[in-house]
Amino acid sequence: MKNVVLYTTRFCPYCVRAKALLNRKGVEYEEIAVDNDPSLRREMMAKSGAHTVPQIWIGDEHVGGCDELYALERKGKLDQALELESP
Repeated sequence: MKNVVLYTTRFCPYCVRAKALLNRKGVEYEEIAVDNDPSLRREMMAKSGAHTVPQIWIGDEHVGGCDELYALERKGKLDQALELESP
């Protein structure tokens, strides 16, 4: 399984939804909270080119946000991106 990293904030409903999807799939991920750390938010923005959360990486690939993560799931491509075994 590929390494998954999410930049999040505590009260972001899209962050909650993205984590819920990954949790349902049994995916472990690194969560980097940018709420109270402007340097982490700047890091996220420099890496992603975006200022909104969540910002999600699967391996070295920047997926985008929650909508993009769910789009991969709807297309049946998320498991492949995560390198999960199909049921």
